[in-house]
Amino acid sequence: MADTPFVPEDFDPPTSLVTEDFVLEPLGPQHNDADLAAWTSSIEHIRATPGFPDGSWPPPEGMTSERNLADLERHAADFAARTGFTFTVLDPTDGDVIGCVYLYPSASPEHDVDVQSWVRADRAELDQPLADALVTWIAAAWPWGRLDRHGR
Repeated sequence: MADTPFVPEDFDPPTSLVTEDFVLEPLGPQHNDADLAAWTSSIEHIRATPGFPDGSWPPPEGMTSERNLADLERHAADFAARTGFTFTVLDPTDGDVIGCVYLYPSASPEHDVDVQSWVRADRAELDQPLADALVTWIAAAWPWGRLDRHGR
């Protein structure tokens, strides 16, 4: 499986999803302050969100802005290398970060992709609509058929 690329070489990964409730764009260093504020405001909510099965993220003690920036840079590098695709979830009216989406290769031979997402606690009503929109988007725009939604 490690020899198989996550996406075909001729595949052009989508870089946005726009709905009435949220907008997705690739996560990058430019989102550092808003991303850090979003997840640190909602640690317990995110840890309780289906799709974060190991309970190790986010760290309950939080992290420094520098460490968060390094994490965002790693996700952006994965996107550029086509080894994983992380998107920030933005409010369509004010552009504030309200969540995150992760599309990474599954470790299970039964799935092509692990699909994980979270939203801030104050936007909890978007948890399921986001998860459902991802299924539709992946079916229409991505090359994977076997999603591991971690119980969602």
